[in-house]
Amino acid sequence: MLLTEKAHKCNAGQRGLPEELFSLTGGAKGSGKGALIGAIPNCVRQLAIRRLRAQLPSAMKSTLLTLFVFTLALTMSTNAKAELQVGDSAPAVTGVTETGKQLNLGDVYPKQAYTLVYFFPKADTPGCTAQGCSLRDAYEDLTKKGVAVIGVSLDQAEAQKAFKEKYHFPFTLIADPDQAVVKAFGVKVKSVIGFGSFASREAFLIKGGKVIWADYSAKTSKQAEDVLKVIAAQGS
Repeated sequence: MLLTEKAHKCNAGQRGLPEELFSLTGGAKGSGKGALIGAIPNCVRQLAIRRLRAQLPSAMKSTLLTLFVFTLALTMSTNAKAELQVGDSAPAVTGVTETGKQLNLGDVYPKQAYTLVYFFPKADTPGCTAQGCSLRDAYEDLTKKGVAVIGVSLDQAEAQKAFKEKYHFPFTLIADPDQAVVKAFGVKVKSVIGFGSFASREAFLIKGGKVIWADYSAKTSKQAEDVLKVIAAQGS
């Protein structure tokens, strides 16, 4: 049975950071790097402005708000190389799992028909939790189709381990604070002043060592549904 949104959606992860920030999705295909204010989602700008207004005396708000928005506009969206395209060879890059062990993705690809490598901004935040739970709840359907699932974010291994255990994810999470895996896949990284850097929400389906599907604006609660549709279209 193909699972879509379930009535028992996972509870929103809480890490003291706003979900508005972590609803980031990948930019438009081929958008390149160096986009300035356009790289910052409206929700992030609005959130930052609301916080500033709440903290400043009224006499200072107008001047400092202008300066703050200008500074926020310096936030960059970058990717070290062009995003992977359908037909490209999947990177045989080595990452560190939530257990602290190294995993070479090149060793994973041949072990089953498909490998889904998906990227998310931040462990244990609501959007990323919904995305992980979508794959968890459809995991039986995915494994029947021969899909191995690997999630990647810039979090540390300890955070990935806690995230996996909290929501009982049956798949591997890779901790990529050094951005080795992110760079290999050409995934955009958004750096937001005061919050740090976050991978865009993207997903790549791999078969026979080649990318057969690339989603540059991956969904959250419908991630598994999208993957299963692609596999159904493959006739397997």
